[in-house]
Amino acid sequence: MSKIVQNTHLKTSKELVGAVISIEENKATVTLKMTKEMVVDSRGLAHGGFTFGLADYAAMVAINHPNVVLGKAEVKFMKPTVVGDELTAEAVVTEKFNSVKSAVSVSVKNQENILVFEGEFICFSLESHVLDS
Repeated sequence: MSKIVQNTHLKTSKELVGAVISIEENKATVTLKMTKEMVVDSRGLAHGGFTFGLADYAAMVAINHPNVVLGKAEVKFMKPTVVGDELTAEAVVTEKFNSVKSAVSVSVKNQENILVFEGEFICFSLESHVLDS
């Protein structure tokens, strides 16, 4: 079996969005450690935007198309995350509507294997970069 090479979101910050652990056909696993820069209060609560960013990145990598973008997301934050948490996002393409539109299911768990986030993402694999006119 040949290794699948990452084809999308190649300049993503491993510290702020996550590090790819594995890529399989229509599946990706990405991890992120919650750091003090992500904290919003004196009790160590991490901003949910970082968890969302991790999940979004995992969805993009699961599709692994150079021009994939997020169109819609329906998400649930199940548990709070705090500084020091090590999150793992698993993304699976659940449906390909056509050559452009796909649905991806993402779950994020902490180091204790507790579900902290889940979401359904609708993604679009465009012919050219979204910033091209």
